[in-house]
Amino acid sequence: MQIYKVGGAVRDRLLGKPVTDIDWVVVGATAEEMLAKGFRPVGSDFPVFLHPKSGEEYALARTERKSGRGYGGFTFHASPEVTLEEDLIRRDLTINAMAEDDQGVLTDPYHGQQDLENRLLRHVSPAFAEDPLRVLRVARFAARYAGLGFRVAPDTLELMRQLSKSGELEALTPERSWKEISRALMEDHPQVFIQVLRDCGALKVLLPEVEALFGVPQPAAHHPEIDSGVHTLSVLEQAALHKQPLSVRWACLLHDLGKGLTPQSEWPQHIAHEHKGLKLIKQVNERFKAPRDCQELALLVGQYHTHGHRALELKPSTLAELLQSFDVYRRPQRFEEFIAACEMDARGRLGLEERAYPQADYLRGAATAARTVAVQPLLEQGFKGPELGEALKRERLKALKAYKEQYSQ
Repeated sequence: MQIYKVGGAVRDRLLGKPVTDIDWVVVGATAEEMLAKGFRPVGSDFPVFLHPKSGEEYALARTERKSGRGYGGFTFHASPEVTLEEDLIRRDLTINAMAEDDQGVLTDPYHGQQDLENRLLRHVSPAFAEDPLRVLRVARFAARYAGLGFRVAPDTLELMRQLSKSGELEALTPERSWKEISRALMEDHPQVFIQVLRDCGALKVLLPEVEALFGVPQPAAHHPEIDSGVHTLSVLEQAALHKQPLSVRWACLLHDLGKGLTPQSEWPQHIAHEHKGLKLIKQVNERFKAPRDCQELALLVGQYHTHGHRALELKPSTLAELLQSFDVYRRPQRFEEFIAACEMDARGRLGLEERAYPQADYLRGAATAARTVAVQPLLEQGFKGPELGEALKRERLKALKAYKEQYSQ
């Protein structure tokens, strides 16, 4: 039995990056031997075991054969005869197909170290094209390592194009797709993820609503970058620079989908794009079964982001309705995330990335003013039931009028 450290742990050590998770592969062992040493089995597809003390994953060396459609369409074979090189060749990228023994000796049969030095994301073997999930994974790695100068190798991008045309991407489950998309959005350069998907033709399969934004112009006075798709990438870039959470990044990606529905005869104006985009945002949310907080914020940002930009001009009654729409009295954090998404949208414009966004503090102040209205005095005045709700609404509107007047002075 020989045990090797494999994959990301080896890659990141060679890149000088912190190593968090460690995967191990075991060559020359049977499942029975692993159990006898106290390892706990997990996973039904192939033999993977948890170390009795560290809890880290140890997988028996295995080969795989394509047997169906999609990510799960593989038959696995694990036995003591499977070599380390045979196990590594089934991996996606050469930089993930290196192994290290307990002495730190590197096994690199597919030149992963050279591709690390050349900053290339290259597939290990033609079998790469058998797994559609790898399109998303490579795009995610491109987003992770873009800051180090990595790019997808041309021959790998060609295989990704073939996969995108094959119909295999449609076989991915919503859960698997969302796992990769959500991880990619949380990388340092999530806009690169979307760009790589676009370069290989996968974006129009997975997210045709986002693909439809590219080539759609906006008024140059407000959007010097002009192209709606380029703007979306810039908004995502700002969200990452400002360390926004996943819900905000998801909302940033989808906020302008309605612009893809504007007839060419109306370009570059996009009247009512906020309302038109809601059905598209909803269908994307449902397609990937996004978590509820991501779904809700994306819809609210899609509908109200232009309210955010015009915050200083809004009437107190419109402000009150906006705060009510966000249930800001019970869910203040969601409104804070809305403000963040609006600010990223404003900053995601060519040459305006550093421009101040006073709307953010104005909206926070409005929320605070409305929240400080106390219920107890109204109860003491005898209000109850629906009448109490109406009285509270009136008092909050008064507070917002006073806030707006004070701000204007």
